[in-house]
Amino acid sequence: QVQLVESGGRWVEAGGSLRLSCAASGRTLSNYVVGWFRQAPGKEREFVATISWSGSSTFYADSVKGRFTISRDNTKNTVYLQMDSLNPEDTAVYYCAAGVVLGGVSSSQYSYWGRGTQVTVSP
Repeated sequence: QVQLVESGGRWVEAGGSLRLSCAASGRTLSNYVVGWFRQAPGKEREFVATISWSGSSTFYADSVKGRFTISRDNTKNTVYLQMDSLNPEDTAVYYCAAGVVLGGVSSSQYSYWGRGTQVTVSP
């Protein structure tokens, strides 16, 4: 079993940048595909990005493609989400999740979840 903890969320103005981190403990994170999801108030949780075990393969939601970058450092047991050109529509709680399905875009494809970190983007 792997435990995940997200960090890095905070308030930021539109056009700004943030880097979220997802740190793992327990089993090594390199055993898992990792995804980022987000949930805005009153909305369903949605897929943001995912990265393969080695980091060689990534996939993004259309809404963040070209603005967000997912990466991982398996030596640090950590996955990152670099978010640039943020806009108010990016406001949400961001969750990282670990699973074994390459390219998984559904939350049901991930077995382990963090508690989330709040990102707020002001106009």
